[in-house]
Amino acid sequence: MEPGSVENLSIVYRSSDFLVVNKHWDVRIDSKTWRETLTLQKQLRHRFPELADPGTYYGFRFCHQLDFSTSGALCVALNKAAAGSAYRCFKERRVTKAYLALVRGHVQESRVTISLAIGRSCVEGRAHTMCTEGTPGCESPKPSLTELVVLEHGLYAGAPVSKVLLKPRTGRTHQLRVHCSALGHPVVGDLTYGQPGGREAQPFRMMLHALYLRIPTRTERVEACTPDPFLPALDACWSPHTLEHPLEQLVQALQASPDPDPMDGGPGPCNSTPLPGPGRPPPPQPKSPETETQRASCLQWLSEWTPEPDS
Repeated sequence: MEPGSVENLSIVYRSSDFLVVNKHWDVRIDSKTWRETLTLQKQLRHRFPELADPGTYYGFRFCHQLDFSTSGALCVALNKAAAGSAYRCFKERRVTKAYLALVRGHVQESRVTISLAIGRSCVEGRAHTMCTEGTPGCESPKPSLTELVVLEHGLYAGAPVSKVLLKPRTGRTHQLRVHCSALGHPVVGDLTYGQPGGREAQPFRMMLHALYLRIPTRTERVEACTPDPFLPALDACWSPHTLEHPLEQLVQALQASPDPDPMDGGPGPCNSTPLPGPGRPPPPQPKSPETETQRASCLQWLSEWTPEPDS
């Protein structure tokens, strides 16, 4: 996966209501800052100018978030009704996600369940970062759960690393990065939660990628699997030597798994509208354009159920 440009946006799923893109690393989703020369919003406007909605603040409705440094599957709703349907899936915790990562060291257990509450750090110099419960300065930690499966052991630039599949069961801010770091195996290239001493300056990117996404809306099962970017053919620094679990089998298991039962996710997003269906009239058209305040309210709600709200 080459670095992002305005022209090279990759689409992995498309319907009349949704797009799923394979976001590049080191690209923001959107930005009001003129200095941001490349954002996903600009890529979408370049590729699909006819799909931009002037009634939204940025032109597109992003159903969830990914960190600036994280690549992979990201869903875009193409109308307000579709966005409301996707938001409802996040609210009910029915969305299935899986990530790939290269982490420092060789994880000894083939499968690990990480159950560590995550809160915001109030330590000076650590603004906008997260921490696990019990860490000095950790405020308002919330229960957080991540499943980890080791795929391969190997070396990255001569240092031991493990390639892992991560499945977040909750969606706290920076959850996967914080949990991997707390486990003693930070994500390779993670400058925030990685190892001190300049070791993380070597990789050209943070090695975290959103591999798989499934959003079972009422009228459409949005499902996408992006290509694996952590292959020796794509990065000569990565040299795997021991296979623990074949990725293809785990992806097949994800695809065959049933959708989670709806759960009460607490307060929902702003004014989500159901898609048309049997016995229901079409949703009313919005009377006024979506405001920045409304969008911020949606993103505040989404940040409780998506791993990376940087982003």
